[in-house]
Amino acid sequence: QVLLVESGGGLVQAGGSLRLSCATSGLTFSSYAMGWFRQAPGQGREFVAAISWSGGHIYSADSVKGRFTISRDNAKITMYLQMNSLKPEATAVYYCAAERVERDFVLYEYDYWGQGTQVTVSS
Repeated sequence: QVLLVESGGGLVQAGGSLRLSCATSGLTFSSYAMGWFRQAPGQGREFVAAISWSGGHIYSADSVKGRFTISRDNAKITMYLQMNSLKPEATAVYYCAAERVERDFVLYEYDYWGQGTQVTVSS
């Protein structure tokens, strides 16, 4: 059984930082590209960032570039999202996702999703 478990969310003031983690089990982590998404109240799910299995290819939404950093530790089978200079509009449930890929690419066709972790940024 594949499990993706997000953690690290919480309440933070604007300008603060949080580090999200996505712990995985039941999959060969180094064969999966990974991604972070978020969903604010009343809105659709939004892409945040993605990373290939080696970490050599990284993509981020324009809205978070320069402030959010995606990374992964294949030995710990965990992905991270370092979020700095947080803004109130970052308030959302953050989800991690995994996609099985044959090469070191990101295809944005995710096979598994976590349950999400709430991030709330107060102004």
